Amino acid sequence: MASATSFYDFKPLDKRGQPFDLSQLKNKVILIVNTASKCGFTPQFASLESLYKTVSSSHPRGSDFVVLGFPCNQFGNQDPGSNDDIQSFCQVNYGVTFPVLAKVDVNGDKADPLWEWLKKEYPGLMGLKRVKWNFEKFLVGRDGQVKGRWASTTKPESLKEVVEAELAK
Repeated sequence: MASATSFYDFKPLDKRGQPFDLSQLKNKVILIVNTASKCGFTPQFASLESLYKTVSSSHPRGSDFVVLGFPCNQFGNQDPGSNDDIQSFCQVNYGVTFPVLAKVDVNGDKADPLWEWLKKEYPGLMGLKRVKWNFEKFLVGRDGQVKGRWASTTKPESLKEVVEAELAK
């Protein structure tokens, strides 16, 4: 999607394989995470859910913050299940209530256009335009532009101040 100018220009697939129009999230702050069910970082689902609930409940317009999970099986085949399996896993094991969309590729020839755009807008260390591992995080501001990017090792709870500062804008 070479003509994309913001996050809201994309329509990745939801858990049922239907287009999820990101324009419905206009004027919200969004934390985007590539997830996996069988990774050493998988317990971050609990922290992501906690961040989502904490920030949402502490703001008058709590629905202004959204976490979006994008399952990915590209790193060590750590999310091999179907979209239904992944949804069930997230809800049963971590009580996830934020949207977890359809499984995607984040790197390579079949990378989802949203992820290609995210990497172009906010390259990683030394300008690298690839995702290094599961649970890499991107923050999108109300204006639909990428505001930050964090490695898998960054704990979701450590992003609370950054998210709240973006919400305050």
